Amino acid sequence: MTRHVTIVMIEDDEGHARLIEKNIRRAGVRNDIVAFRDGTSAIAYLFGEPGAGASHAGRALLILLDLNLPDMTGIDILKRIKADEHLKRSPVVVLTTTDDQDEIKRCYDLGCNVYITKPVEYESFAHSIRQLGLFFSVIQVAENS
Repeated sequence: MTRHVTIVMIEDDEGHARLIEKNIRRAGVRNDIVAFRDGTSAIAYLFGEPGAGASHAGRALLILLDLNLPDMTGIDILKRIKADEHLKRSPVVVLTTTDDQDEIKRCYDLGCNVYITKPVEYESFAHSIRQLGLFFSVIQVAENS
């Protein structure tokens, strides 16, 4: 992944957020990571003023999205991202504890690019995130229009 891609992490669990960032870094990814602990602040960042994703035109974003947030669901955020003319091409990686098959199908139907269930065990979680970091190092992300 090129250096100009910004990773937007929307994760309410501070421990998970630290673990995700640490293991992405261990995989050699040095991109900027902008972290949010709730959907409201993430939406404000992503859509800016006056609420359209045009504020990120010309920038490449990769979004890590937890589904279980304190103020809204990740599904609602995913819907908004994929419906927005400026953000719809931004890859969205759903990273959550939910392994319900209907929820997984729903996320893919809404346009998520990758769905990862967080392993409960620490070492497995850390390993999964390092693998995700390696994936990030090779994917191509389009700039927003």
